[in-house]
Amino acid sequence: MTMAILGSALFFVAAPSVVAGLIPWWITRWEFLPPFFDLQATRVVGILLIVAGLPGLVDSFARFALQGLGTPAPIAPTRNLVVTGLYRYVRNPIYVAVVAVILGQAILFGDWRLMTYGGFMWLAFHAFVLTYEEPVLAERFGTQYEDFRANVPRWIPRLSPWRTA
Repeated sequence: MTMAILGSALFFVAAPSVVAGLIPWWITRWEFLPPFFDLQATRVVGILLIVAGLPGLVDSFARFALQGLGTPAPIAPTRNLVVTGLYRYVRNPIYVAVVAVILGQAILFGDWRLMTYGGFMWLAFHAFVLTYEEPVLAERFGTQYEDFRANVPRWIPRLSPWRTA
């Protein structure tokens, strides 16, 4: 379990911290531009997306290490399929959280470049999920994954938590 925790922590620094932190900073230098649609209230939406995304991201990484006994990185996958926490609502909470943080920053700073980057990141995540992640999980976890996939949506969260049989 120690290796899973260390691996997840390292991958957290290497992937989402770069994708949702360093690159957005590089694009915006975190400088405020005029708010979208000249509405200061849009900045609150940005803050809410960031505040919602960060804890979900940390929780999902912790579940990979502690329950899955692995990492979100394809080179060190989990031994167990993680279907607790936010995974009861949406199959890809890490990707959803990362995109929420990126789009939250875009809205907070009023930066269309970052909004475009967030859209491209979602497209990249979607392509990765369809072409690699879902086929690998289906092969690795079989009917357990198929049951999960049949009951939990890929991107738009369920309103009530899924309970495994």
